[in-house]
Amino acid sequence: MGFKTRQIHAGVTPDPVTGAILTPIYQTTTYVQPSVDEYLSKGFTYSRSGNPTVRALELKLADLEGGMDCATFGTGMSAIHGTMLAFLSAGDHAIISDVAYGGTYRLCTKVLSRFGIEFSFADGSDPDDVESAVRENTRLFLTETPANPTMKCSDIEAISEIADAAGAVHAVDNTFLTPYYQRPLELGADISIHSTTKYMDGHNATVGGAVICKSSEHADAVRFIQNSTGSIMSPQVAWLTMQGCKTLSVRMDHQSANAMDVARYLEAHPKVEQVVYPGLESFAQHELASRQATGYGAMLWFEVKGGLVAGKKLMDNIDVWSLAENLGSVESLITHPVTMTHADVEKAERQRVGIIDGLVRLSVGLEDAEDLIGALDAALEKT
Repeated sequence: MGFKTRQIHAGVTPDPVTGAILTPIYQTTTYVQPSVDEYLSKGFTYSRSGNPTVRALELKLADLEGGMDCATFGTGMSAIHGTMLAFLSAGDHAIISDVAYGGTYRLCTKVLSRFGIEFSFADGSDPDDVESAVRENTRLFLTETPANPTMKCSDIEAISEIADAAGAVHAVDNTFLTPYYQRPLELGADISIHSTTKYMDGHNATVGGAVICKSSEHADAVRFIQNSTGSIMSPQVAWLTMQGCKTLSVRMDHQSANAMDVARYLEAHPKVEQVVYPGLESFAQHELASRQATGYGAMLWFEVKGGLVAGKKLMDNIDVWSLAENLGSVESLITHPVTMTHADVEKAERQRVGIIDGLVRLSVGLEDAEDLIGALDAALEKT
């Protein structure tokens, strides 16, 4: 079956009791067992260890990514945390994309580093730089591509080969493009991670995370951490996310088309210093972005002439676009990463990896492209 069919039907069946077409929300703590000898005969014992609604979403996401299994978590960050706990111990080393979500950077440098885990931040766009960071104790590679917020792309296939040679696990944060546009497991990665808060939900309604593994061994390791730490997704969140998944391809196609229109408009505007969007031919890694994905997504950034001052003025004087954190929703969002999503990243580190003070990040939604462009045009006139 094709992706659009599977996003609707994978992992779910009509309710056997009522015939309800939607998986019920099993809002329960525990499950009554028929007898001691038949303990676990129905597959569920306690909702920290498994819930039928949550399991339906996990099966759907595993199918869409082409993985062996999926474990869902309470947030995207708990999914990343769970992956790291599954494969890293004190004394181990991990290689992280040098441009990554601020929460990932914070988790590595301010939390896990306190427990004897070592981290290196390597340029994922340069496989040689990644390879040079490998140590004897390297156990995990975490690649975020396209990267938040600079849109830097990393060669998933090349980094997977480096990780394999090092005997390490390669996990890819696939939040920006989703399995509809990018399929890390088919490119050699071992794990694909999502903040389901973003495109999987798509409606600014939930927070959640997912870890999809190519092998049952890795899946068991992640699920052990999920159960042991209790970082689980609730059945109500799983149910809402399942409904969002059913329209993923439709939303991604429309939002990506809008993003291309917005990017082209900004690229031609005299008050715009630069525009970065993988779909533009001016994007430095356009060839790689086109080769390892089937679409360019709906995330982009630009800088207004006048830098930080002009950018703030634009963000404070814009209609239609909402000034807010998050991305991937049907509503178009405008964000200033330096003061919002990446505020915990030290200034020197931000500047080193290209997160400039005047960077304005756009998450393009489902509104009419003419309205989005018109709002930007009006705001630019005020800068």
